[in-house]
Amino acid sequence: MGLRPKMNVISLTDAAAARVQDIIANADKPLFGLRVGVKNGGCAGMSYTMEMAERANPGDEVVEDKGVRVLVDPKAILFLLGTQMDYETTKLSSGFTFNNPNQTSACGCGESVAITPASLSEAEGAKA
Repeated sequence: MGLRPKMNVISLTDAAAARVQDIIANADKPLFGLRVGVKNGGCAGMSYTMEMAERANPGDEVVEDKGVRVLVDPKAILFLLGTQMDYETTKLSSGFTFNNPNQTSACGCGESVAITPASLSEAEGAKA
């Protein structure tokens, strides 16, 4: 029985990778990558978090995609498994968006989401 190919917890579109590369290139200090996670809050229950990281923290899942290093907070892995991060620009706004198969709903203002964690068997497939 062969091993299944490793599935990244998160992937990036070309637009998201280009925006992260631009942010890192123009930072005031050397950066290791972009850390993403989730936190409790908002009217739907959870919201996505992002911050630039100077180093990986113990337990971070390090994903390299399209020349960008993304660090996934270990508490967020089951919530983000299979997510694609994008960067969208419209006439009125621009920002990162998340296409998350685990997201079950979002609030009307778009600031928070409801997410059901992936199963442990899916997570084991991601780390295999």
